[in-house]
Amino acid sequence: MSDLITRYNSPARILHWVMALLVLMMIPAGVIMVQEGLDRSLQNTLFIFHKNVGTLLLLLIIARIAYRRLRPPPPLPDTVPAWQHKIADATHMALYGLLVAMPLLGYIRVRAGGFPIESLDALGVPALVPRSDALAEVAKTLHFYGAIAIGVVIAMHIGAALFHGIIRRDGIFSRMWPPFGGGAT
Repeated sequence: MSDLITRYNSPARILHWVMALLVLMMIPAGVIMVQEGLDRSLQNTLFIFHKNVGTLLLLLIIARIAYRRLRPPPPLPDTVPAWQHKIADATHMALYGLLVAMPLLGYIRVRAGGFPIESLDALGVPALVPRSDALAEVAKTLHFYGAIAIGVVIAMHIGAALFHGIIRRDGIFSRMWPPFGGGAT
Protein backbone atom coordinates (compact mmCIF):
# COMPACT_ATOMS: atom_id res chain seq x y z
CA MET A 1 0.00 0.00 0.00
CA SER A 2 1.39 3.38 -0.98
CA ASP A 3 2.13 6.08 1.57
CA LEU A 4 0.81 8.54 -1.01
CA ILE A 5 -2.79 7.40 -0.49
CA THR A 6 -4.44 10.09 1.58
CA ARG A 7 -7.41 9.69 3.81
CA TYR A 8 -10.57 11.66 4.09
CA ASN A 9 -10.31 13.95 7.09
CA SER A 10 -12.12 13.14 10.34
CA PRO A 11 -15.23 15.32 9.83
CA ALA A 12 -15.82 13.82 6.37
CA ARG A 13 -15.40 10.28 7.72
CA ILE A 14 -17.72 10.93 10.67
CA LEU A 15 -20.40 12.44 8.42
CA HIS A 16 -20.06 9.50 6.03
CA TRP A 17 -20.46 6.82 8.70
CA VAL A 18 -23.24 8.58 10.64
CA MET A 19 -25.19 8.98 7.41
CA ALA A 20 -24.44 5.41 6.33
CA LEU A 21 -25.78 4.07 9.62
CA LEU A 22 -28.92 6.20 9.41
CA VAL A 23 -29.59 5.34 5.76
CA LEU A 24 -29.07 1.63 6.42
CA MET A 25 -31.61 1.90 9.27
CA MET A 26 -34.07 3.82 7.07
CA ILE A 27 -34.23 1.16 4.36
CA PRO A 28 -35.67 -1.68 6.47
CA ALA A 29 -37.87 0.76 8.40
CA GLY A 30 -39.29 2.02 5.08
CA VAL A 31 -39.90 -1.50 3.79
CA ILE A 32 -41.47 -2.81 7.00
CA MET A 33 -43.67 0.20 7.80
CA VAL A 34 -45.82 -0.24 4.68
CA GLN A 35 -46.50 -3.96 5.14
CA GLU A 36 -50.13 -5.02 5.38
CA GLY A 37 -51.23 -6.45 8.71
CA LEU A 38 -48.41 -4.85 10.69
CA ASP A 39 -49.24 -4.02 14.31
CA ARG A 40 -50.44 -0.39 14.27
CA SER A 41 -48.21 0.75 17.15
CA LEU A 42 -45.11 -0.67 15.42
CA GLN A 43 -46.19 0.86 12.13
CA ASN A 44 -46.67 4.28 13.75
CA THR A 45 -43.26 4.05 15.43
CA LEU A 46 -41.59 3.17 12.13
CA PHE A 47 -43.38 5.99 10.27
CA ILE A 48 -42.35 8.53 12.93
CA PHE A 49 -38.78 7.24 12.84
CA HIS A 50 -38.64 7.28 9.02
CA LYS A 51 -40.06 10.80 8.66
CA ASN A 52 -37.92 12.38 11.34
CA VAL A 53 -34.67 10.62 10.47
CA GLY A 54 -35.35 11.55 6.84
CA THR A 55 -35.51 15.19 7.93
CA LEU A 56 -32.22 14.79 9.80
CA LEU A 57 -30.63 13.12 6.77
CA LEU A 58 -31.61 16.04 4.54
CA LEU A 59 -29.83 18.42 6.91
CA LEU A 60 -26.81 16.12 7.09
CA ILE A 61 -26.51 15.76 3.31
CA ILE A 62 -26.69 19.53 2.89
CA ALA A 63 -23.92 19.87 5.49
CA ARG A 64 -21.95 17.12 3.78
CA ILE A 65 -22.21 18.71 0.35
CA ALA A 66 -21.19 22.11 1.76
CA TYR A 67 -18.27 20.54 3.62
CA ARG A 68 -17.19 18.62 0.53
CA ARG A 69 -17.13 21.86 -1.49
CA LEU A 70 -15.02 23.55 1.18
CA ARG A 71 -12.76 20.53 1.71
CA PRO A 72 -12.66 18.42 -1.48
CA PRO A 73 -11.91 14.72 -1.04
CA PRO A 74 -8.40 13.45 -1.63
CA PRO A 75 -7.80 12.30 -5.21
CA LEU A 76 -7.83 8.63 -6.02
CA PRO A 77 -4.34 7.21 -6.47
CA ASP A 78 -2.93 6.80 -9.97
CA THR A 79 -3.11 3.01 -9.55
CA VAL A 80 -6.91 3.18 -9.92
CA PRO A 81 -7.79 2.73 -13.61
CA ALA A 82 -9.58 5.58 -15.42
CA TRP A 83 -12.74 3.50 -15.91
CA GLN A 84 -12.95 2.96 -12.15
CA HIS A 85 -12.52 6.72 -11.61
CA LYS A 86 -15.49 7.33 -13.90
CA ILE A 87 -17.67 4.73 -12.20
CA ALA A 88 -16.70 6.04 -8.75
CA ASP A 89 -17.55 9.61 -9.82
CA ALA A 90 -20.89 8.55 -11.33
CA THR A 91 -21.78 6.44 -8.31
CA HIS A 92 -20.96 9.24 -5.89
CA MET A 93 -22.97 11.75 -7.94
CA ALA A 94 -25.95 9.37 -8.04
CA LEU A 95 -25.66 8.72 -4.32
CA TYR A 96 -25.52 12.43 -3.45
CA GLY A 97 -28.43 13.18 -5.79
CA LEU A 98 -30.54 10.42 -4.29
CA LEU A 99 -29.60 11.43 -0.74
CA VAL A 100 -31.04 14.87 -1.51
CA ALA A 101 -34.03 13.65 -3.53
CA MET A 102 -35.26 10.93 -1.16
CA PRO A 103 -35.90 13.13 1.90
CA LEU A 104 -37.38 15.87 -0.31
CA LEU A 105 -39.73 13.40 -1.98
CA GLY A 106 -40.61 11.94 1.41
CA TYR A 107 -41.30 15.43 2.75
CA ILE A 108 -43.54 16.28 -0.21
CA ARG A 109 -45.39 12.96 0.08
CA VAL A 110 -46.04 13.43 3.79
CA ARG A 111 -46.91 17.15 3.80
CA ALA A 112 -48.98 17.05 0.60
CA GLY A 113 -50.78 14.05 2.08
CA GLY A 114 -51.67 16.10 5.16
CA PHE A 115 -49.52 14.14 7.60
CA PRO A 116 -47.25 15.50 10.33
CA ILE A 117 -43.49 15.51 10.54
CA GLU A 118 -43.19 15.61 14.29
CA SER A 119 -39.73 17.18 14.57
CA LEU A 120 -40.60 20.00 12.19
CA ASP A 121 -44.00 20.50 13.81
CA ALA A 122 -42.37 20.74 17.24
CA LEU A 123 -40.11 23.49 15.86
CA GLY A 124 -43.07 25.34 14.35
CA VAL A 125 -41.90 24.81 10.75
CA PRO A 126 -44.92 25.21 8.48
CA ALA A 127 -45.66 22.91 5.56
CA LEU A 128 -43.87 24.19 2.47
CA VAL A 129 -46.12 22.37 0.00
CA PRO A 130 -49.89 22.56 -0.40
CA ARG A 131 -52.22 19.76 0.66
CA SER A 132 -52.73 17.74 -2.54
CA ASP A 133 -53.52 14.05 -2.88
CA ALA A 134 -52.29 14.09 -6.49
CA LEU A 135 -48.95 15.65 -5.51
CA ALA A 136 -48.63 13.23 -2.58
CA GLU A 137 -49.22 10.27 -4.91
CA VAL A 138 -46.59 11.43 -7.42
CA ALA A 139 -44.07 11.99 -4.62
CA LYS A 140 -44.92 8.57 -3.14
CA THR A 141 -44.29 6.87 -6.49
CA LEU A 142 -41.01 8.72 -7.06
CA HIS A 143 -39.92 7.96 -3.48
CA PHE A 144 -40.63 4.25 -4.09
CA TYR A 145 -38.53 4.13 -7.27
CA GLY A 146 -35.88 6.30 -5.64
CA ALA A 147 -35.65 3.74 -2.84
CA ILE A 148 -34.91 1.02 -5.38
CA ALA A 149 -32.32 3.22 -7.09
CA ILE A 150 -30.59 4.17 -3.85
CA GLY A 151 -30.52 0.50 -2.84
CA VAL A 152 -28.76 -0.37 -6.10
CA VAL A 153 -26.28 2.52 -5.79
CA ILE A 154 -25.54 1.68 -2.15
CA ALA A 155 -24.94 -1.95 -3.11
CA MET A 156 -22.51 -0.80 -5.82
CA HIS A 157 -20.75 1.51 -3.35
CA ILE A 158 -20.42 -1.20 -0.69
CA GLY A 159 -19.35 -3.74 -3.31
CA ALA A 160 -16.61 -1.44 -4.58
CA ALA A 161 -15.44 -0.69 -1.02
CA LEU A 162 -15.25 -4.41 -0.22
CA PHE A 163 -13.49 -5.13 -3.52
CA HIS A 164 -10.82 -2.55 -2.71
CA GLY A 165 -10.62 -3.49 0.97
CA ILE A 166 -10.60 -7.29 0.71
CA ILE A 167 -9.50 -8.24 -2.81
CA ARG A 168 -7.27 -5.44 -4.08
CA ARG A 169 -6.08 -4.24 -0.66
CA ASP A 170 -4.98 -1.05 -2.35
CA GLY A 171 -5.74 1.42 0.46
CA ILE A 172 -8.94 2.82 -1.05
CA PHE A 173 -11.13 1.40 1.74
CA SER A 174 -8.80 2.71 4.45
CA ARG A 175 -9.27 6.25 3.11
CA MET A 176 -12.70 6.25 4.80
CA TRP A 177 -12.18 3.63 7.54
CA PRO A 178 -12.04 3.81 10.50
CA PRO A 179 -14.58 6.58 11.09
CA PHE A 180 -12.68 7.97 14.08
CA GLY A 181 -8.94 8.54 14.45
CA GLY A 182 -6.28 6.60 12.59
CA GLY A 183 -4.06 8.03 9.92
CA ALA A 184 -3.63 11.52 8.61
CA THR A 185 -6.45 14.02 8.77
